[in-house]
Amino acid sequence: MYAPLKLYCQALVNLTEAELSLIDTYFETKTVKKKEYLLQDGKVCNFIGFIAEGAIRHFHVKNGEEKTCDISFENSWVTDFQSFTHNTPGIMNLQTMETTTLNIIKKENLYKLYAQCAVYETFGRLMAEQVAQRATEIAMSLSSDKPEERFQNLLKNQPSILQRVPQKYIANFLGIGAESLSRIRSRIISKEKNNKLV
Repeated sequence: MYAPLKLYCQALVNLTEAELSLIDTYFETKTVKKKEYLLQDGKVCNFIGFIAEGAIRHFHVKNGEEKTCDISFENSWVTDFQSFTHNTPGIMNLQTMETTTLNIIKKENLYKLYAQCAVYETFGRLMAEQVAQRATEIAMSLSSDKPEERFQNLLKNQPSILQRVPQKYIANFLGIGAESLSRIRSRIISKEKNNKLV
């Protein structure tokens, strides 16, 4: 199941058929059942994964509490870059929110791919830039947007999130309690109804 990954790669960098076929050689497909872990804290992350289908929650544990850092869906990359880059035990947990199919490349295979085809080095840099940009957007939103604005942006970018991810994890990602999220949802629904009546 490499079709979504190949489309993504082709959109990012212009690849020939021969270059695209290297994905079949160096990537592997993995299906992870709902609520299972792709990565747990304390382990060294030696892979980068592309979500072909499914949803993954990124979280770490601080003072015994889970802190959701991100929720990724189709056509997103997942890894613990710090652990991956420095070969050190990570603090990130990657847990599936539904049965998820990924295309995974191990670290040693990524370097082999770079050595065999230089254009993939450009692809790797662009991919890393996209992941970094996503992290920056989340940090900026946390520091400047109100929870309601963050929730509306979340719904805009991922309309099906409420059907796919338990509300408690969405609230945790927004930095609010589940009750606060319920109130925000009610306000948004009420506003939408009023707008339709006008």
